[in-house]
Amino acid sequence: MRLVIATCQVDYAGRLTAHLPMARRLIMIKADGSVLIHSDGGSYKPLNWMSPPCWLKEESDTDGDGKPATRWIVTNKGGEQLQITIENIEHDSAFELGVDPGLQKDGVEAHLQVLLAEHIETLGAGYELISREYMTAIGPVDILCRDDGGRTVAVEIKRRGEIDGVEQLTRYLELLNRDPLLAPVSGVFAAQLIKPQARTLAEDRGIRCLTLDYDALRGMQSTDFLLF
Repeated sequence: MRLVIATCQVDYAGRLTAHLPMARRLIMIKADGSVLIHSDGGSYKPLNWMSPPCWLKEESDTDGDGKPATRWIVTNKGGEQLQITIENIEHDSAFELGVDPGLQKDGVEAHLQVLLAEHIETLGAGYELISREYMTAIGPVDILCRDDGGRTVAVEIKRRGEIDGVEQLTRYLELLNRDPLLAPVSGVFAAQLIKPQARTLAEDRGIRCLTLDYDALRGMQSTDFLLF
């Protein structure tokens, strides 16, 4: 992983456009090729990013005042570009982190994921599983599947559904919808219990909520599920 503290301007050009004016930021370049731009706020969410596969090219350039500057151009397979104009680098370091074992879910959540993948039709008639633990630049999506119309659906599974889980799924959806091979991607927030505030936030963002019955999935009780 390469960490760069720099005064930079960031411009994203793709299906949409976005601009970050010149300011001090952290540029994170991961071993998988992903590039993330962070400020000193906003918690864990980057200001902008490019997910792999993508390629970084460095060019010499000038800033708006004609001063020498460096431009990093990050291009993904869809032709979208993240252009980072660097005025000054204050810190540049690289570290080898090795293979990460990944987030370990608790037993119930992990088992719910396996059961839901095995009975993907719980989400609706005609649903088909694409993958469990679908890896992205910001972590694995619990389940990625297709609905009866062939559209991509990302599913986040929790034992107890709270606002932070909705925020996590929202970040995944923002990232997945940048991939032209997957977009448009909708979301399902699935949990044994979903708190009212989380349900309200999810529905406001167009995310469907699914209440899971753990015993029913295990075949111990009725196979009826509550869909909201």
